[in-house]
Parts: sequence; C-alpha cells; structure tokens
Amino acid sequence: MDAALAEAGLLDEEVQPLGEPIDAPWAAPSGESGRYEVAPETGLASWYGPGFHRRKTASGERFDMHAMTAAHPTLAFGTFICVRSQITGRGVVVRVNDRGPHARGRIVDLSRAAAIALGLHGLGLKPVEVFPVANGESTCPEE
Repeated sequence: MDAALAEAGLLDEEVQPLGEPIDAPWAAPSGESGRYEVAPETGLASWYGPGFHRRKTASGERFDMHAMTAAHPTLAFGTFICVRSQITGRGVVVRVNDRGPHARGRIVDLSRAAAIALGLHGLGLKPVEVFPVANGESTCPEE
C-alpha cells in the first residue's frame, strides 16, 4: 500500500503546518463517493487516551482524547481518513495528527472519542480498513 500512497502523494515527506487545509494534490475522488483512488489498508486498530491527553503529538499539536483524531505511521498530517470496522461495517472519519501505532501488527491508533464512536472502546483491538477521504467529509462513504 505504501507505493500506492506515495504515488497518490499521501505520504509525509516533511511535516505540514497544521491549521491549513490540505488541497488534495493526491488523487481525485472516484465518482461521487468522495473515496480516493487508493486501496484500503487493512489491519488492527487500537486507541489511546488519558495517559497522552494534552501531550504534544508528532505534528506538534496537543493531543485531545475527545477529538476525532488518529495516529498513522505514514499518512500526511491533516489527512482525513475513514476507519471502518470489518466486523460491524461502522466507520468514522478522523484527522491524522500523530505518528503510531508503536505496537507490531497495528495500522492505526485512534483517539478515545474515535474509538468510542467506532465501538472499539473497551475492546482494545478491532480489525479495520483505513482509506483517505476528501477534506471536510464527516462520514465514511457507503461501502
């Protein structure tokens, strides 16, 4: 998947300043769905919260466990992604603002709020698929 993400311009080469919207120089959404032409990444999601609340993230902003954010190892800061449960089909849109997860076999770390919205809170790990969505999208596109 890294090659497809690099081709689409979604991998960080340098830290992008936060607060500026990211124009999608990557790929244009396919059709009206708002879904980008990048294959979904599949694997395990985890979450983090109280122990990291208000600490600086890799992007330099303060972590807010009540915000809809996520840590991803390679996607550009500010990228909006859909994280969809492979069990329930429920999805949430989060903004990448940190690096992680730092545990083997996981593809994304969600904030506590995102984990609750996805139904992951209390479960620890959940199999998910992750893919970028258009800036400003607040819901995951239909499957």
